[in-house]
Amino acid sequence: MLLEQNKPLAPLTTLGVGGPARWFMQAASEAEIVEAVAWAHDKNVPLFVLGGGSNLLVSDAGFKGLAMRVGLKGIERRDEEDCAVYRIAAGEDWDRFVHRAVNDGCAGVECLAGIPGTVGGTPVQNVGAYGQEVSNCIDKVRAYDLSAFIFVEFSAAECRFAYRRSRFNSVDRGRYVVTRVDYRLKLGAAPTIAYRDLQREFAGKSNPSLLEVADAVRRIRRSKGMLRTEGDPDNRSAGSFFKNPIVSEEQAQAIGRTAGQEPPKFPAGDGSRRVKLAAAWLIEQAGFSKGYVRGAAGISSRHTLALVNRGSATAAEILTLANEIASKVEERFGVRLEREPVLLGFEDEPA
Repeated sequence: MLLEQNKPLAPLTTLGVGGPARWFMQAASEAEIVEAVAWAHDKNVPLFVLGGGSNLLVSDAGFKGLAMRVGLKGIERRDEEDCAVYRIAAGEDWDRFVHRAVNDGCAGVECLAGIPGTVGGTPVQNVGAYGQEVSNCIDKVRAYDLSAFIFVEFSAAECRFAYRRSRFNSVDRGRYVVTRVDYRLKLGAAPTIAYRDLQREFAGKSNPSLLEVADAVRRIRRSKGMLRTEGDPDNRSAGSFFKNPIVSEEQAQAIGRTAGQEPPKFPAGDGSRRVKLAAAWLIEQAGFSKGYVRGAAGISSRHTLALVNRGSATAAEILTLANEIASKVEERFGVRLEREPVLLGFEDEPA
């Protein structure tokens, strides 16, 4: 195990802010994960698992424990009747896998094209976009249990998926290190075109291919500053900083009366009568526009949900802006926005 000290973490995140990790190592195998966990346990230091750094805000003081970057590689595929099951190591680039899947004619992740990060992070957040969530096609998750010091495997049902949630970031937060994810995708199935932007993109066009849909998603993400592009200042973000809140139909109607117009809303997808509201709309109605600036932090010029580092932002500036936005939305509409990124190294946010 190659252990580094005082490793800068900002370059390893998409936001590009934050201080160093007291210790850092990159695990290229499950054996190295076991070794790193044992080291942290013996030294009684906190452990944080770092993936692609795309959903992370590191404090300016950094992290006083061991930051372990999961770098396991490898993709295997087996076919079962009308499905292809991909067994993917946690350190594989997510968008590279999506590109391979759609080129193989496998449906289920085409709307998740262009999302930065690694495969290992996808079940943790139940990553979703444009009408799809990974929970719809995850078959199995393999992880290392930091309490029992054994490898375990979970079925999709055992992962307890919900909107942007799983057991890995809720009831069992910090307990497991994901090392592999198995995806079960449909061979030859039609792409999902449920999201409004995609329906507009393919209006009048019948039977678009999986590749065409994935390419359209990347174009839409690029137009909103949500596609990683070298030299684009809107790319220095953690993606969507806030989750779309889920409220009752009565609450949604009250918000509409306050705003003087009906809010964009969608079925919550949890079998209830609740609806999901567009957080970006709430933010704009609370007085924040695209391109809003607070010091070196700001809101993306193309998407209100993305908070950006304008070049020299500190983590404190990003968090101050986020709190300002959440407070104004709650003050006007009575809805408290919940952030998406993980906070690391902040006193009230243990690893």
